[in-house]
Amino acid sequence: MIDKDMLKGIADIYYLKKEDIQSLKKSGEKFSENLINAINASKNNNLDKLISALGIRHVGTKGAKALAKKYKSIDKLMNATEVNLALVDDIGEKTAKSICEFFSQEQTIELIEKLKEAGVNMKNEDDEEVDDRFAGMTFVLTGTLEKYTRDEASELIEKFGGKTSRLSF
Repeated sequence: MIDKDMLKGIADIYYLKKEDIQSLKKSGEKFSENLINAINASKNNNLDKLISALGIRHVGTKGAKALAKKYKSIDKLMNATEVNLALVDDIGEKTAKSICEFFSQEQTIELIEKLKEAGVNMKNEDDEEVDDRFAGMTFVLTGTLEKYTRDEASELIEKFGGKTSRLSF
């Protein structure tokens, strides 16, 4: 797709048409349809997925979740100060500086605008009542879990305000 000038930037993926994909070698109709459906479905991802996908230096999945929870929209995040960012859980001074530098770049602003125009979700749709029963707690998941995978358990703990940590041996 890059070689055929179909994709010049990240946001261009949201402007692909089924016919564009079918024109590629070995791309059948079903493959093209599935790819377009997956691309369209990704437009509705939560804000933390977008933040993570932007590839901001030093921002991992936990940091992206913390930023989405705190700022609720990409616009609010883009306008956050370095000092305020450093106060967010899982974000330190180095990461806050990196975030500010990332959003100050003209190419980033253009990318965000293109993504908005394509209909990519830019807000945290998770406006349900917050249950912070695990706030301030950190859980280390070890052994076999009966009802959940580790990722599912981590997600549930984080949903209730807790943090998870993994042991590495």
